[in-house]
Amino acid sequence: MTNHSNPLDDPAADPFQVAQDAAAQIAEKTGVDRHDIALTLGSGWAKAADLIGETTATIPATEITGFSKPALEGHVGSLRSILLPSGKRALVIGARTHFYEDHGVRRVVHSVRTAAATGAKVMILTNGAGGIRETWTPGTPVLISDHINLTATSPLEGATFVDLTDLYSKRLRDLARTIDPGLDEGVYCQFRGPHYETPAEVQMAKTIGGHIVGMSTALEAIAARQSGMEVFGMSLITNLAAGIQKTPLSHAEVIDAGKAAEPVISALLAKIVAAI
Repeated sequence: MTNHSNPLDDPAADPFQVAQDAAAQIAEKTGVDRHDIALTLGSGWAKAADLIGETTATIPATEITGFSKPALEGHVGSLRSILLPSGKRALVIGARTHFYEDHGVRRVVHSVRTAAATGAKVMILTNGAGGIRETWTPGTPVLISDHINLTATSPLEGATFVDLTDLYSKRLRDLARTIDPGLDEGVYCQFRGPHYETPAEVQMAKTIGGHIVGMSTALEAIAARQSGMEVFGMSLITNLAAGIQKTPLSHAEVIDAGKAAEPVISALLAKIVAAI
């Protein structure tokens, strides 16, 4: 399915039916009827897919209805079915559509809704992000305890009310700390992007209770909760946020920090997945 013929661009389309269709295609192409856990691997996290188990199928995401070609270097653009040592199945999504790509929020959360349609009960969302706490050096993994959605939109359509009180699972955060007791946590602020935040915007985020700034995850987490999944989120702090860090921000810096931290954080995530 190519980008110019995406069914989610039709306002009359049912996004949940498109997700069901995508899940059926994934089942057909992977030979796996059902997946138990889904992971969206953001900047710096991709190597975890190689460590969690045996990859039994890899498919280009654009072959599955509703998926878009990744716009960002550092994102893979594939879907992988992985057999975990426990016998469970993980669906690894290397094809994240960001809100700033202007494809609409339906496409942003399509991967999450598709994961739910494959049967996944746990959604693991990871990202590379800016840190507001000065004690977080680049390469630090941080648990997401809550979020502030600054995109001014929602994946929920119509009069759909979903409780987000405990959106980011305390059970799974506690489980992660049994593997690495030193893991810190914080509130993730999703900005629209694609520009980095200004120093004043970072101070605003700090004032309203944020600790991490980025351009993904919150909308996906809302969609995952709507679909009945348990959500686990982790950010890789790739840089200190604007104004906290004294040098200019760059995407190259984000990629470099991700590559440097990748072996450590991927091994950590693999251990967490094994414990779920």
